[in-house]
Amino acid sequence: MTLCTTSMLLCPLTHCSSAPSLALNLVRSSRGSSLKGFLDAGLPRRTLLTSVLFHSFMMCSSSPVSARSKISEAEQILKNVEWPEQFPFKKEDFQRFDESPDTIFYSSPRFVTHIDDYAIQALTKYYASIFPPSNTPGVALLDMCSSWISHYPKGYRQERIAGLGLNDEELKRNQVLTEYAVQDLNKNPLLPYEDNSFDVITNAVSVDYLTKPLEVFREMRRVLKPGGIAVMSFSNRCFWTKAISIWTGTGDVDHVYIVGSYFHYAGGYEPPQALDISPNPGRSDPMYVVFSRKRKAESS
Repeated sequence: MTLCTTSMLLCPLTHCSSAPSLALNLVRSSRGSSLKGFLDAGLPRRTLLTSVLFHSFMMCSSSPVSARSKISEAEQILKNVEWPEQFPFKKEDFQRFDESPDTIFYSSPRFVTHIDDYAIQALTKYYASIFPPSNTPGVALLDMCSSWISHYPKGYRQERIAGLGLNDEELKRNQVLTEYAVQDLNKNPLLPYEDNSFDVITNAVSVDYLTKPLEVFREMRRVLKPGGIAVMSFSNRCFWTKAISIWTGTGDVDHVYIVGSYFHYAGGYEPPQALDISPNPGRSDPMYVVFSRKRKAESS
């Protein structure tokens, strides 16, 4: 990582993990179930925050070698997964250091970006590769946990691009949106949209803040059109006080597994897939994408 100056002064983002994949260091399954050992070991989830805080401020760079080694793991971890029968996470895994209402934390607008320019460019390029062409009749997109910028391709337009976020001023500034709504998904995970409304749902660098992920992912499935795609993207930076504890206590590859599990246990999605679109491993912010499509047989 190279951004330990300007962006940190503008908003208190820190690295979200204390080591490259704590769970993968504890146990490694040939079938890819990376967090199983971490969970089975019964390690105290909340106490991991102490080491997270220390490393968040001390580890302002990552080795290019270790970054490159994570690329294949991040993309392979969701292949041939033997998912546990039941959702493997507990209620305390979704606790945060700061449990005050998110509406308070996000009450003031932050007109800054939370990943560096290289990571933004990589995400925009990925969006351009999967989005329907601009101005396609009937196409609708939803940008969840949206803000003043969505990182969509320059000039991208559709008749309907909805934004759902926490700050009215930020959403009002977002030029790509045709409509927006303010809602705290951690308080009310029910999306204010009709069934089968959207072709694409995006969520950029915010999935780590969801405290009711299964409810949100079921709602995403409901509002997606059959065959529609949901794209969750994330890096290794976060507002650590607001990120869920299972996220701050594990590494990048585990984060891929965690997001993949949301798709799997929400039901009605095709098997989730992962991509490492990090533009300059070890020299700029990493960027990961976990995505899935709503099964075409799913009607709601």
